[in-house]
Amino acid sequence: MTNIAFLFPGQGSQEVGMGQALVEKYGVAAKIFEQADALLGFPLSRLCFAGPEDELNDTINTQVAIFVTSIATLEAMKAAGYQAKPRYLAGHSLGEYTAYVAAGALSFADGLQLVRERGRLMKKAGELNPGSMAAVLMLPDEQVTAICQQVVSEGGGCLQVANYNAPGQVVISGHTVAVERGMELARQAKARKVVKLPVSIAAHSELMGVVVDEFRQAVNKVALHLPEIPIIANITGQPLDTVEAIQAEMVGQLTASVRWTDTVRFMIGHGVTDFVEIGPKNVLTGLLRWIDKSVKGRTVGTPEEVEGLV
Repeated sequence: MTNIAFLFPGQGSQEVGMGQALVEKYGVAAKIFEQADALLGFPLSRLCFAGPEDELNDTINTQVAIFVTSIATLEAMKAAGYQAKPRYLAGHSLGEYTAYVAAGALSFADGLQLVRERGRLMKKAGELNPGSMAAVLMLPDEQVTAICQQVVSEGGGCLQVANYNAPGQVVISGHTVAVERGMELARQAKARKVVKLPVSIAAHSELMGVVVDEFRQAVNKVALHLPEIPIIANITGQPLDTVEAIQAEMVGQLTASVRWTDTVRFMIGHGVTDFVEIGPKNVLTGLLRWIDKSVKGRTVGTPEEVEGLV
């Protein structure tokens, strides 16, 4: 058994041009984008390669774009001769769907349609229940959690931790007025940096609850299988070992916190020393340094990085 884990990025890792060089070099990557274009009924590949950026950044498009680019990267790795089998897989929020496909729990076609529906419904929830998100740096997790609880107890609306990304890097989410009050309290508590994120949805908060039933129906329609490689869940930081657990994770993830620190620490605690982030940008590799400096992380998203693996 290897000491490697594969990580798959989530929303926020998109960039215009992603996947284009891979498609030019690897026929298998081109085939994934062609399949996605045909299944979706619009040229996602053109949006990924050429933008426009504001369209790529629209939640309904961003999620499928990152998902397809990550799968195309994984296929390029296999075509280049990379054979090491990971001990675990994990994906950050949306990235978990890439992990399901990589583990054989979900077909690419079903995964694509489910991710598209997830993006559509999250956008719809943002329109029905507008909200905001903000990053809080260098405050203990418990303190940020307590700030959220204080804002709620003051009657300020919905506010919760959306992402425990790493010790000292937390994202809060909820009603805009509640997020602004949370930012104010975080500054008073001497957070090093408090930044409002350029999003119009309150992801991983109760405000997404308005679309949960609709998304559950979509989840229940797809064929799911037991993963061939263990996937570590965002919500619990533990392996997803039944189809029912995967279904509950998919639905619960809309309103629950992403416990990324716990997810990564579980894998490290079970022998992982090397992490490979597969997809655009290097967000998760950067977070590794905050979580545990003793482990290695590398990013694979370009032909040069694919070739550097083998």
